[in-house]
Amino acid sequence: MSVMLFCIVLGLVVAHWGWAPEGLSKSLNWWVLNIATPATVLEIVPQLQFNTSLWFLAVSMWLIFAATWACFHALAKYFQWSRNTLGAMILMAGLGNTSFVGFPLIEALRGKEALAYAAIADQVGAFLAINIGGILVAAFYTGVKPNAQAIARKIVLFPPFVALLLALVLSMTSSLPVTTDVLLSRLSSTLAPLALFSVGLQLRLHALKHHTTQLFVGLSWKLGIAPVLILSIGRLLNIQGQTLTVSVLEAAMAPMISAAILAEQHDLNPPLANLLVGVGILLSFITVPLWNFLV
Repeated sequence: MSVMLFCIVLGLVVAHWGWAPEGLSKSLNWWVLNIATPATVLEIVPQLQFNTSLWFLAVSMWLIFAATWACFHALAKYFQWSRNTLGAMILMAGLGNTSFVGFPLIEALRGKEALAYAAIADQVGAFLAINIGGILVAAFYTGVKPNAQAIARKIVLFPPFVALLLALVLSMTSSLPVTTDVLLSRLSSTLAPLALFSVGLQLRLHALKHHTTQLFVGLSWKLGIAPVLILSIGRLLNIQGQTLTVSVLEAAMAPMISAAILAEQHDLNPPLANLLVGVGILLSFITVPLWNFLV
């Protein structure tokens, strides 16, 4: 945990003092998404012991998103949120940072073997949720018609998703050569430090006083109510072991950075979206370990 905090604080310091070259965070994100995450998936997922409850990892991420949309749509009238603020709140409270922050935190709290479970929750759950559900929300609250062909193409060609499909095939057929395992291990080891350093570079903590109510409601839901919901449903369905634990921890992750980017692209209150990400990530370094202790 100390290394993780160091990486994110280092990113904050570098961003604050203006030492980072232009486009550094985008370059780091490209490496994390296209190299480090696929390598991690290929290294870990073939070792996963499959059982009939694994579906819950993916479905739990969709449950959070659907419940957020329904609840916040109802709350909007009470809080008198504008249409673009409501869209931002649904995206940020409904989609968790299951990879950039989720993978490093889960590895630190549950060990590297838990990353296989996290990969399923991230790729089949959160990744599809933002690229299907997230785009639908953005379109609904801005009046832009979503392009189904573009969405499908983005999903099919996304490197971590391709790596997940390949890893699932490998888990049922053969193992990778030792030299390949070593290479994947070296590449995957870059995921946590670079992802968290990049998060630190992108954190924006200004304008807190202008969004206190939305911040409290959004983060109370994302960091507290969402994991309670998944834990309750999981126990009701008799989901156990790492499947339940990782599902709850991923449900408890801070809002997704990609969701904030989507909100900015569709003008869904970008300052609020960035604030929810920044404050949420910092708080998650306290709340996620607490959830790990509870489950």
